[in-house]
Amino acid sequence: MNEKLYYKENNAEISNDEFLTTVYARKTPTANKLKKHGFIFACTKKSENEMLSKKIIVTGKQYAHKIFAVRDGDYVFLYNLDTDTLLGTFLARGEPSFDSSLKIFNGKYPYYIAVEPVSEVKEIRNASKFFNKLNISWRDILNENGALYLRSILDNMIFVSLNKEKLIDENYRPPIFSTTFWDYPYQSYGDTPKGNNKYPGVTPAFIIFNLIWRYTEPGDLVCDPMAGSGTTIDVCREEKRNIIAFDIVPTRKDIIQADARSLPLKDNSIDMIFIDSPYSDNIKYNPHPLNIGNIPATSEEFFDELENVMRECFRVLKEGKILAWLIGDQWAKGVFVPVGLKIYERLTKYFSPVDIVCVARRNQASNTPFWHSKAIKHNFYLRGFKYLIIVKKDSSNDKKIRKPKIKWNTYER
Repeated sequence: MNEKLYYKENNAEISNDEFLTTVYARKTPTANKLKKHGFIFACTKKSENEMLSKKIIVTGKQYAHKIFAVRDGDYVFLYNLDTDTLLGTFLARGEPSFDSSLKIFNGKYPYYIAVEPVSEVKEIRNASKFFNKLNISWRDILNENGALYLRSILDNMIFVSLNKEKLIDENYRPPIFSTTFWDYPYQSYGDTPKGNNKYPGVTPAFIIFNLIWRYTEPGDLVCDPMAGSGTTIDVCREEKRNIIAFDIVPTRKDIIQADARSLPLKDNSIDMIFIDSPYSDNIKYNPHPLNIGNIPATSEEFFDELENVMRECFRVLKEGKILAWLIGDQWAKGVFVPVGLKIYERLTKYFSPVDIVCVARRNQASNTPFWHSKAIKHNFYLRGFKYLIIVKKDSSNDKKIRKPKIKWNTYER
């Protein structure tokens, strides 16, 4: 089958490339300099009329990260789950917003974006079969070609054959993980870099993305006391969080020079803290005499100094809010140090545990055939994961063991 897509306009066949770049460009009121994307949001019989009449797309926490990925001028479609109908095409207008007092649907859906129809709203029935045919889901984010293709179907254009070009932009936003194993192939995501991937020990941006969408709302204040190359800053700004970042030796102008053991912040002023601390003295960040990363993890001094950071985090964090600490173990010269377990033990002296996530390690210097061969030959293990320890400030926690009220089902062997 011919791989190209053709649109018949005035009995003239226009090739796929020309169709995507010119046919809709002359019909769309405004155009972004950045590549556009397409977003499909779900509704029901009850909510469809409300959204269409008010020209607003709303969603709850589950898809808040998706609606905040929409930019002015992006393509938006509405999928009615009850009737299995796709409606469109709309253009996003303005910036995504969060309003906890939004009165639509009794305040259950405070995340929203204004839209306007490109023309008369049209529909595709049995949309789930259409999605299956294209191998897409309404939860996916479409690239510009995918969005234009969906729009063309709604506009009843006639095609000679189906374009099998990839329609989804898988790297535009990370998934929100639902398990305690997090893995993502790239350090950054989207159209703009997050941090500096050449910086030693750079933080994967998807970790911060997941944390802020789980534990904060747009407008909340996030703190990174060991900001490194600024990954947390870049993610928070793009996702509409306020951010204050520190480092003992700042690498950029928007990082404030400060020691994480003595932050220039008021008590109970921060909505979430993220720390990607040194794991030992294995990485030479800088020669600053107060740099904790210059202390080996084989020394208790290393953990004592990080505990001072924990105390300071407890002071500045608001009650009930989250601290997330990324840390890895160390094996060097035949000596294993369970750094992650030691950090967890000290954190729980001040905070209540929420969970521990296993983060797959990618792109580290030891991930080469040479080192894999060495690990097997000399019977040691390369570090394959990091701990993401998530704890909560709970001043009322009396540290007593509480028996959970859980009723377990039992099964015969």
